[in-house]
Amino acid sequence: MLSMSTNNLSYNDQGGSDSAVEVGQETTPTSSNAGAGFGLFSTNFKKNDDLKEMLESNKDSLKLDAMKRIIALIATGKNASELFPAVVKNVASKNIELKKLVYVYLVRYAEEQQDLALLSISTFQRALKVTHDPNQLIRASALRVLSSIRVPIIVPIMMLAIKEAASDMSPYVRKTSAHAIQKLYSLDPDQKEHLIEVIDKLLKDKSTLVAGSVVMAFEEVCPDRIDLIHKNYRKLCNLLVDVEEWGQVVIITMLTRYARTQFTSPWKEDGLFDENSETAFYESDEKKTKNGDEKKSYMMDPDHRLLLRNTKPLLQSRNTAVVVSVAQLYWHLAPKHEVGVITKSLVRLLRSHREVQYVVLQNIATMSIQRKGMFEPYMKSFYVRSTDATHIKSLKLEILTSLANEANISTILREFQTYVKSQDKQFAAGTIQAIGRCATNISEVTDTCLQGLVLLLSNRDETVVAESVVVIKKLLQTQPTQHSDIIKHMAKLFDNIAVPMARASILWLMGEYCERVPQIAPDVLRKMAKSFTSEEDIVKLQTVNLAAKLYLTNSKQTKLLTQYILNLGKYDQNYDIRDRTRFIRQLIVPNEKSGALGKYARRILLAPKPAPVLESTYKDRDRYQLGTLSHTINTKASGYLELSDWPAVAPDQSVRNVEVIEPVKEWAPSLGKTGKSKLSKSSDDKFYSDSGEEEEKEKGSGSSSSDDSSSRSEGLFGHVCTIKYHTFFLVPVLLSVVPVSGYTVLSQSKCLSRSLFSLCILTPCPLSCAAALLQVSGPAFVPEKRHDLLHRMTGKGLSAQYQFPRQPCLYQPTMVSVQISLTNTTDHPLEQIHIGDRGPTGLDMHCFNTVECLLPEASVTVSLGVDFNDSTQAANFQLCTKEDQFSVSIQPAVGELFLPATMTEQDFRKEQGKLLGMNESSATITMAAENTTRQPISRQVATVANLGVVPSGQDNIHRFAGKTASSGAVVLVTVELRESSAALITINTEKSVMGPMLLRDLKRALTRA
Repeated sequence: MLSMSTNNLSYNDQGGSDSAVEVGQETTPTSSNAGAGFGLFSTNFKKNDDLKEMLESNKDSLKLDAMKRIIALIATGKNASELFPAVVKNVASKNIELKKLVYVYLVRYAEEQQDLALLSISTFQRALKVTHDPNQLIRASALRVLSSIRVPIIVPIMMLAIKEAASDMSPYVRKTSAHAIQKLYSLDPDQKEHLIEVIDKLLKDKSTLVAGSVVMAFEEVCPDRIDLIHKNYRKLCNLLVDVEEWGQVVIITMLTRYARTQFTSPWKEDGLFDENSETAFYESDEKKTKNGDEKKSYMMDPDHRLLLRNTKPLLQSRNTAVVVSVAQLYWHLAPKHEVGVITKSLVRLLRSHREVQYVVLQNIATMSIQRKGMFEPYMKSFYVRSTDATHIKSLKLEILTSLANEANISTILREFQTYVKSQDKQFAAGTIQAIGRCATNISEVTDTCLQGLVLLLSNRDETVVAESVVVIKKLLQTQPTQHSDIIKHMAKLFDNIAVPMARASILWLMGEYCERVPQIAPDVLRKMAKSFTSEEDIVKLQTVNLAAKLYLTNSKQTKLLTQYILNLGKYDQNYDIRDRTRFIRQLIVPNEKSGALGKYARRILLAPKPAPVLESTYKDRDRYQLGTLSHTINTKASGYLELSDWPAVAPDQSVRNVEVIEPVKEWAPSLGKTGKSKLSKSSDDKFYSDSGEEEEKEKGSGSSSSDDSSSRSEGLFGHVCTIKYHTFFLVPVLLSVVPVSGYTVLSQSKCLSRSLFSLCILTPCPLSCAAALLQVSGPAFVPEKRHDLLHRMTGKGLSAQYQFPRQPCLYQPTMVSVQISLTNTTDHPLEQIHIGDRGPTGLDMHCFNTVECLLPEASVTVSLGVDFNDSTQAANFQLCTKEDQFSVSIQPAVGELFLPATMTEQDFRKEQGKLLGMNESSATITMAAENTTRQPISRQVATVANLGVVPSGQDNIHRFAGKTASSGAVVLVTVELRESSAALITINTEKSVMGPMLLRDLKRALTRA
């Protein structure tokens, strides 16, 4: 009888800690009869309750223990998706170890639980900031989770996160951003151009940790953009030795394709590959031509030589994939006399496990067909072992056959004699085929091989006999006049052979050379007439052919037999045999209906057949790049990139020249004469404003120390005021560099005045200087619509409505002004109406003064200031009276988060030019008939968003401008009228989330009558 619940057993078996077991104990007894009789309903639905309790506890130790158990469940293949809500609550934990495990879990299940993961997307965004979380693993994990949420609506957020991570100070985070590029591209291929910009930036990264990942992203997103590699080619070659092994494989494969497009062929002086031209492989480069002139020496491009020189040491790598990658690079790029350096390394890999052997042997099989001399010294390495798998044996057999020549054929044939006796029938059959290939390729041993194969005809194994017959048939076609005895011997063994293919081969030989065995062939046909109905289809077809040929050459003896067989075939169940029989009858038996074709029956049926060519199955695999999946499966795989032919003339090599750039300087206290701190100019030219660039140039000029100090102070202020993020993100950095007392710099130099530095710290500064200089104008339209904040039934008689007056907030410039109308619908006064707790955490709100008393049926309007942080996330708070508390929320429309601005058309276009790409959203709509003139368009736009009208010199283009209340980011809207009531709406703003939301609202307003 069971006394414990099933979840105790499941979790105790997985080695949970004692504290976890105590929390997870279940003492409710279960009935064994019920469990046995109703197994369908005996599932314990509380099996994860103990883990949920631990995750919701206040102790980090319990949470950490629960996450370890959950990760252990996932590692053993268990499904832990139902714990997602409990786990995701801990994503904002301050415990680093706990947060790491939470992110590991979220990466696994974010794609399955997309809706729940979207609720925490703001947390992931905050975790990407260096100022929010200095731990690089957390920032990288946040980006990894964000890119795992496969929802198209967050593509702009993912793009912004990738761009920020690509500029992160940690190479590990930049590496993760390169991985995220591939995920975003698979989700939304339309982002290709923006992703290429990030790839171009990451390709310039000098970190070996980033190189492999960004090249992989390049191969996935834009493998045809070779121009991105030019400036980074030499850097990648030099970094190759220090990159991790996975990155080395990716970079080598990419550089192989690159080199085939940028350098001329190093094989020109040696001619094309020729599998029989072994002497050409070993000939000296100085050998003279027939005319006595020396061959023109080949001058290799220095960059071509750089690639070969830097990859050669990797042949000693312990990683198999790296060695194979370097081998294929040398095979496709190196001069013929240098390719031999890869031989030892490839042979060394044959000591690895069978999966590695299979891939390596396939590459060697392809190479050995064209370069026999490379692997001949290591022929014994390809001898078959008894422990080898069948597919490994077949590959070694293929290589031995390719290496066979007059000097070593006797050794190889002795080895083959042993293989024929193998218990592995498939391998034995393959050996017989290999003997046939050797006999075809080396004429000196043809007779020896034929005699050996004839001896195999008396073997007890049917498979060996059948394969021998097939191979002998092919060999006899090369010299039919010299081997009539063998044909007679095979005819005598015909009754003892049961394999259909072997019987069909003997019948074909009888028919093809019936004139050489005139007495034996009719007797074979007689035997086949008796057993025709019981034979396999392939044997029946060859019997019909044999009858037709004997009818044409020996009709006296075989006429009746032929008619009998044709009659049997006429009513056979197989339609191929029926059709063949009717065709043969009309061709060889003349009658009134026969046409002119009967005259040519002998020429058709007895025409000389060309001898078959026994070739390696790997002969045509060189059309695929070695080491690729396509080469392994001998079929073009998805994503395979073909190697281009060598260019006839080498492209300009100066495209790979790179100007020497000084290393980027980080924030650090200066230890020079002046003792001043300075901020270096980032390598990204778009990061700073034009003024910052000019000030950097001033710093580089040879001025006096006082002028230099002054220019540095200007440069510091210029950088802080034009940096992409708000200045308060830089405050911790500034405080760590410059000694500060309160908000005053205590520096001996006049680097920065007190008022200037305090202004710099306390005032947020947006991306664009124009945004800070925009003049806020009055609202073009104030909607009268009110929104319910608190219904009188819910508020026990207190009713509240709110609206946005679209006026600058008096309390703080970054806040949005909100007017709340409070009404007392009860018959008694309401006292002390005020605002209580607020959310979410960090919400900046300026509350109205407490309303001491609100009389019955009276109303009062109060003002509220809310900093929504440029987000449409609702502001939640409690509206309280003396006796009650009511939870309410203000949900702003995206258009209410703006302040209208005035600017000239020229300034509008200038700012619009800075906000392209990811900062632009557009859509084409069909306007309502009433909204096709200037006044209705202005009214509809002003209704949706608090924007100012910009004067326009074109009647069909309407422009509107504003800035976000919180950060001051510029918002530009353009409505361009086109033919047939069509219009193009374009929104330019650095707020990549707000842009599409505003576009959606404007589309709805302008298309509605």
